[in-house]
Amino acid sequence: MSNQDNMEISFDDPKRHSLANRSTWISVVVNTLLTLAQIAAGFFAHSQSLIADGMHSLSDLVCDFLVLIASHHSKNPADEGHPYGHGRVETAASFVLGAILVATGGAIMVAAAIKLQHLEHLPSVAPLALWVALIALVTKELLFRYMLGVGEKLRSPMLIANAWHARSDAASSLVVAIGIGANLLGFIYADSVAAILVGFMIVRMGIVFAWDAFQELIDAGLSVEEVDSIRQTLIDTVGVESLHELRTRRMAHRALVDAHILVNPRISVSEGHSIAEHARKRVLKSHLTVSDVLVHVDPEDDIEHDNNAQRMLGRESLLIHLAPLLEGLPEPKRVVFHYIGGKVEAEVYLPHDFFENGAALVNAEAKVAERLIDNQYFSTVSLNCLVMPK
Repeated sequence: MSNQDNMEISFDDPKRHSLANRSTWISVVVNTLLTLAQIAAGFFAHSQSLIADGMHSLSDLVCDFLVLIASHHSKNPADEGHPYGHGRVETAASFVLGAILVATGGAIMVAAAIKLQHLEHLPSVAPLALWVALIALVTKELLFRYMLGVGEKLRSPMLIANAWHARSDAASSLVVAIGIGANLLGFIYADSVAAILVGFMIVRMGIVFAWDAFQELIDAGLSVEEVDSIRQTLIDTVGVESLHELRTRRMAHRALVDAHILVNPRISVSEGHSIAEHARKRVLKSHLTVSDVLVHVDPEDDIEHDNNAQRMLGRESLLIHLAPLLEGLPEPKRVVFHYIGGKVEAEVYLPHDFFENGAALVNAEAKVAERLIDNQYFSTVSLNCLVMPK
């Protein structure tokens, strides 16, 4: 296989949907033929385990159609009703796939256990069953290798799950072949025992698929290694002082990230937004499975800062309380408030001509400093000159 064949397909590549569909249709054709051959041969050759394996192949067929339906709907773009897209259609399909496997495997185990209670009524298995079981074994192993390659290339957990389902089929066919062979050697109960083992394997695989899908549906996060890597990417962004909250969740083959970054509390809103955008782009570029990053900018630790912010006055009230501190000064051209440490730092921008008189500036600074003593709202007030191009 060439390097080009091994290359992963982008999530937005138009070929993605067609490749997923083609692999699934190939599985549909193979499982249809195997289902018919196994059930028919099992019936005429009196092999309960081969019929069970045929029912396993039938469950594969149902799962293949689920994959086709899910693949069709999951490719739809985000809309007003589904702002995060339709990726979890795949997750829901994987959960249903697991439930089908558990139900199918359980039914097979019960039926085989009942027949073991009446060994004297069990007929001998014909050699035809062994040949069909061996052919099914080889076919399912080849199908597994093909589907796994496509699933890894597309990075689709649904296709990979379906491929491993095919591998479980190959393993079950191996158990069936051994059971039929033992039955032909005179161990009458071996065929039913093989059917129970096949049923157990189906149930186990179904539980694994359903559990993984369930974890995603309840917004389980990424692995510790993936989260640590994303955290480091954010912290290494220029302007990010620290990161105090990071949440992740899966959306089918993609991931969503929410991050709270701490920046210098005295920078402007626009600069904080710029830092957040740089952090977001770095994560999207470095972690291809991440589809979106929501970055929240904090000047201080959220818990302490939010509690303080709830007690602080709004801008209009602060301007009223700032006026007595600026009494005798020209009307400000601009006022910037920084909410830090439970109080407010005010940046006051005065007309340029006020700063031409050095004595007046020194006097104003002294008066403002005196008025700030024990002030309830303000910790500092800085007087600045606003310079604009002429």
